[in-house]
Amino acid sequence: MTFDYVIVGGGSAGCVLAHRLSENPDTKVCLLEAGKPDNSQFIHMPAGMIALLTSKSLNWGFETTPQRGLNGRRGFQPRGKTLGGSSSINAMVYIRGHAKDYDDWAALGNDGWGYQDVLPYFKKSQNQERGGDAFHGTGGPLNVADVQAPNPLNEAFCQAADQIQIPRASDFNGAEQEGVGLYQVTQKNGERCSAAKGYLTPIKDRPNLTIITEAHATKVEFDGKRASGVRYVKNKKSEIVQASGEVILSGGAFNSPQLLMLSGIGAGNSLKQTGIDVVHDLPGVGQNLQDHPDFIVSYKSDNKDLVGFSPKGIANLVSGYFEYRKSRTGRMTTNYAEAGGFLKTDPNLERPDIQLHLVGSLVDDHGRKLHLAHGFSCHACLLRPKSRGGVTLASGDPLAAPLIDPGFLNEEQDMDNLVSGVRMMDRILSAPALSSYRGKPLYPFDIDDDQSVREAIRQRADTVYHPVGTCKMGRDALAVVDARLRVRGVQGLRVVDASIMPTLIGGNTNAPAIMIGEKASDMIREDAVA
Repeated sequence: MTFDYVIVGGGSAGCVLAHRLSENPDTKVCLLEAGKPDNSQFIHMPAGMIALLTSKSLNWGFETTPQRGLNGRRGFQPRGKTLGGSSSINAMVYIRGHAKDYDDWAALGNDGWGYQDVLPYFKKSQNQERGGDAFHGTGGPLNVADVQAPNPLNEAFCQAADQIQIPRASDFNGAEQEGVGLYQVTQKNGERCSAAKGYLTPIKDRPNLTIITEAHATKVEFDGKRASGVRYVKNKKSEIVQASGEVILSGGAFNSPQLLMLSGIGAGNSLKQTGIDVVHDLPGVGQNLQDHPDFIVSYKSDNKDLVGFSPKGIANLVSGYFEYRKSRTGRMTTNYAEAGGFLKTDPNLERPDIQLHLVGSLVDDHGRKLHLAHGFSCHACLLRPKSRGGVTLASGDPLAAPLIDPGFLNEEQDMDNLVSGVRMMDRILSAPALSSYRGKPLYPFDIDDDQSVREAIRQRADTVYHPVGTCKMGRDALAVVDARLRVRGVQGLRVVDASIMPTLIGGNTNAPAIMIGEKASDMIREDAVA
């Protein structure tokens, strides 16, 4: 089988590419996805996401290497393994990051990636239900909506922030990010609007688009230094698809660098030690891994409107499920992280450095530890950590998981800043407006004792699911792609996903990954006729 474009990975960016590149009926596009089709009701019913975090079939369920900054613990790295990728299992929070984050990219030598350059692509991707304006678009495939049935806890949280003089924010993606408020979500008519639902479902029957699921890519094939196709395994059988135009990797921050290395592109000495023939020595592949370290505080509560497994809590879930089946409304439309905010640990900072996610249930170990009690939780994540990690091969086996080392809290300044963020979060959670919700803490520690806070963080902090940077764009020695996302040193090969981010943006990474897919689609089409 020969196509103009072969896209590896049907996640947030890959779905965008498949949609946009197949708009030309004369262009043949193949999309390879290692996971299954996105048929599960747990994907489409927003509250079902809690089951997806521990799914064995729809989630890669990666683990990290032991983390020195986390007392030697291994972290958990769930990533979507289905059409839509992580946009099919995430909490649906629509956040772009701060405008200056993208100006930082441009300042690093990535022409065309400043905020004013990328804003049109955010708008193009979006159907903002509030209507369009200078910051938002309508008519795009990705539906952005307000939380449909917000829990009263959210308003109490915002009132608590009011009481300690933290401003409210009505639009975290508008003129000003700082403040607290309700998040908007990628939902439509009470259902999840993943990248697959928004970009693939409406066009999956295009005759020039071939979607192959349960196809695990194992190697990019080369003719000299030009990518010529992709080898993959399906039903335990090795297959190959040819690309007459380009191969585009959209596997995300873990799978894209892994596939590059398996294909002979990476640090030459390391590849040779793994028994892989070197196509091109590119030492930055897999380096520069960045992720948001995150710490959660949880309180038990007597309020039975919060999620819990008491008789009343179970009755709420059952009635909510039947309401959802009937009308796509009610409790089961929750994304759990309905409210939150962006805070500055130092008022002199030019942009917030801490993000909060408020959840109306007890959250423990990524939902893998369940508690019968009702309660609520709040995440505090550090938005621009200085720590860097990397992704390397565990072996030459293409079906083995890569070695993932985020390097969480290796830099002492990251710990200092996260401690400050946890204390700001505690001030909100301790304010009078939340007193009727707040019971005993799930994991007590002394907020006033520096050592106690630090030890609590090292014992329980982990990812908030935003890995980026492992195929970064730029001009320096560790750059993997150029500003047009072409892999350096070879031809006919690009990377288009969150791995190309040179620095981590200040917020959730799904909307930026979709933006990257939109911008890359235009660049690919421009280069094809140049």
